[in-house]
Amino acid sequence: MAARINKKRSFLFVSKVLGKHIPVGPYTPLLSGAALALLLYLEMSADSAEREIMDKLMSQAVHGLIHPEFAEEAYHDLLAARLVLPQPALFIGFAETATALGHSMYNMFAGGASYIHTTRENIPELESVVTFEEEHSHAVDHLCYALNPKLLSGTEPIVLVDDEITTGNTAINTIRDVQSKFPRREYVVASILDWRSTANIQAYRDLEQELGIRITALSLLQGSIEVTGTPLLKPQPGSGEEPAALAELVTTYVQDGLERLQVTSADALGIVNLSPYLKYSGRFGLDSADNRRIDEGVSRVAGKLRDLREGSRTLVMGVGEFMYLPMRIAAEMGEGVSYQSSTRSPIHPQRRADYGVHSAAAYPSAGDTEITNFIYNVDPGQYDDIFVLLERDVPRQRIEPMTDILQRLAGNKVHLIILASEPETGGSRI
Repeated sequence: MAARINKKRSFLFVSKVLGKHIPVGPYTPLLSGAALALLLYLEMSADSAEREIMDKLMSQAVHGLIHPEFAEEAYHDLLAARLVLPQPALFIGFAETATALGHSMYNMFAGGASYIHTTRENIPELESVVTFEEEHSHAVDHLCYALNPKLLSGTEPIVLVDDEITTGNTAINTIRDVQSKFPRREYVVASILDWRSTANIQAYRDLEQELGIRITALSLLQGSIEVTGTPLLKPQPGSGEEPAALAELVTTYVQDGLERLQVTSADALGIVNLSPYLKYSGRFGLDSADNRRIDEGVSRVAGKLRDLREGSRTLVMGVGEFMYLPMRIAAEMGEGVSYQSSTRSPIHPQRRADYGVHSAAAYPSAGDTEITNFIYNVDPGQYDDIFVLLERDVPRQRIEPMTDILQRLAGNKVHLIILASEPETGGSRI
C-alpha cells in the first residue's frame, strides 16, 4: 500500500505484478495479462474437453505470478496454447496504468481479437470515438482514437481492462458512453484486483437492467477494503542517497521496421510536436493480424539493445502510456533485466518495510510540461545501465529533466532509445 496525493482517493495498491511503480522482471506483467486472458477464455469457451488443460495452465500462471522465477516459462506455455475465443472480442485498456495489461491480455489470443487503449494525449488530426471520465483520478478525461471506424461499431463483446477496480465507476462511465454510440449486449470488466463493495456490485446489476446488457467481472484477486483517515495533499520529502558522479548519457535512434502514423500532438500550452506516432502502440487500434509484425519489431529492437548492455543489472523503462512494447523488448534482452514505467500518479514516498513506495523523483513530462511525471522505487546505483524507450522523438530540452534524474540513478550509463522508422539527425543510429 501507499498514500496518493489525491483528495478523491487517498490510497494506492502498489502492484508487484504490473510493472509500473515497482521494477519487476518483464515476464511478470506480461503473465498478468496472460492470466486474465485465460480467465476470459474459461468464461467464454464452452469446450469442456479443454477444461483440465486450461486449469493446469491457470495453476501454472498463478505459480509464476507468486514466484517470478517461473513467470517466463508460464507465459510462453500460455502463448503456445494459441487460444481463440468462440466469438470475436474487442479489448480496451485504460490509460495510463493498464495500457500494457490490456495489450498483453489481448495478445494471448491467436485470432479474432482487436485492441485499443484509451489515451490522455491530444491529437488534433483525430477525433475520439468515445470520451469518458475516471472520477477518482488526478487526470480524468479518457480519449479513444480508433483509425478503423468499424472497430467499435460491431456487436462483439467489449472487454474493459484495468489494473484495479475499486468502485467500478470508471467501467460504468465507459459502458454508458460506448453503449450510447455503439450498442451491444455483452461487456466484460477484467482487472488484477477487484475491491467492489456489495453496493458497487449492485450498481453493475442495475446498469444491466437499465441498458439491457450483460456485464461479467473477472479478476485475479477479489476482496473488500475499508479506508479511514484524511488524505495527505502535500508531497512529502523523498529519500535516497545522492550519487558521487553522474552516469554517461547516450542517445540512440533504433530502427524498428514498424509503420508510423503521420499525426501530431498538442500539449496544454498549445505547443505542437510534429514527430509521428508509432502506429502499433495500441493507441490507434490493432487486430490479431498485426501481432506478427509487432513481434518482429520487438525482436529487432531487443537484439540491438542487448548488444548495448554493459552491466549485469539493467533497467528498461517505458514512459507513461507507452508501456507494452518496452516491456516486450525488455523480456527479450537477456538475464538480469528489470522493467518499469514512469507514471503521472503522485504518491507519497516513505522508506519503511511495509510501504509500497520508498523513493520518488518528479519532473515535468516530455510530452506536456504542465504534467508532472514520477519515477518510483529506483535507488542510485541499483542498476548498471538504464534504458528509457520513447515511441517518438521529443525536443532534447523536454526530455532532459527525466534523463538528468536517470543519470543520478544509473551506476554506469543511461541509454535514451528513440524508436524510429528512419533515424533523425543527432545521436547514434542502429
